[in-house]
Amino acid sequence: MSKQRELKQQQVAEIKQKLQESVAAVLTDYRGLNVAQVTKLRTQLREAGVEYKVLKNTLTSLAAHELGLESLDAYLSGPTAIAFSHDPVAPAKVLFDFAKANKALEIKGGVLEGKVIDFNQVKALADLPSKEQLLAKVLGGMQAPLYGMAAVLNGPLRNFVYALEAIRKQKEAQA
Repeated sequence: MSKQRELKQQQVAEIKQKLQESVAAVLTDYRGLNVAQVTKLRTQLREAGVEYKVLKNTLTSLAAHELGLESLDAYLSGPTAIAFSHDPVAPAKVLFDFAKANKALEIKGGVLEGKVIDFNQVKALADLPSKEQLLAKVLGGMQAPLYGMAAVLNGPLRNFVYALEAIRKQKEAQA
């Protein structure tokens, strides 16, 4: 077997492993981005815990076919870079934010938990609130009944204080 063929088989196995291990993978067309923009994008993705790789379409297609993701071929045309992540929302959020500022970046589609998704589904992922926002909503929902209960429990005490104040004013007026 030739060295070139062994190298390609190794690359296909690597891509297959990344697709299997990742919860989400987003495919992009990076044509039109200069080196500074790509570097900035890679930095933003790295900070979010996302790995961004430029891959050959044929090798990616072979890996996808081995995983039963034949419909991924529709997104494998032109220069393709893939953002791999263990977080389902992070790559979509970072890439869409970057695409807003840099119109040259085109998001093609992706893979979410072993299923091929299209552009609209990737956009829906990007529109989800962040983990911190969701935690804040849950915490707010848990605190609301507690505040209501505190107000109810303070009601009789507050009424008692108002009654005492009214009695004090009445006694002052009589004196």
